[in-house]
Amino acid sequence: MTAVFADTSYWIALTNVQDVDHEKAEAFSASLKPRPVITTDAVLIEYLNYFAAWGPRFRRAAGAAVEAMEATGAVHIVPHSDQIFQAGLALYKARPDKGYSLTDCISMQTMRREGLTDALTSDHHFEQEGFRAIFRST
Repeated sequence: MTAVFADTSYWIALTNVQDVDHEKAEAFSASLKPRPVITTDAVLIEYLNYFAAWGPRFRRAAGAAVEAMEATGAVHIVPHSDQIFQAGLALYKARPDKGYSLTDCISMQTMRREGLTDALTSDHHFEQEGFRAIFRST
């Protein structure tokens, strides 16, 4: 079964029960059980940074979610490396007309390297690069 890439917006929606996409994220999560999930260290850094100022409850929840991913191996986390950083930076520089963050670029380059086409994201930037944003509302 083909893996799916999980972007920051997906992890945020899973963690924050008040997020407009929380129920959708939970439904996707339940439906993906047999499908491998891939993310990156860069995405997880962005995810943890997002909740940094939300107070102890959210910081604990986000930290515990990342620890669970690491401990269970349910999510394959692509580690940060100079090679993937440079690939992300190259895409970042090649798209000066886009609003892609460096994390987006690292994610997209990781998806290309892994041969992935589907991303759990609400970010339209992935669609601009030819990926299928299966978490995005149409």
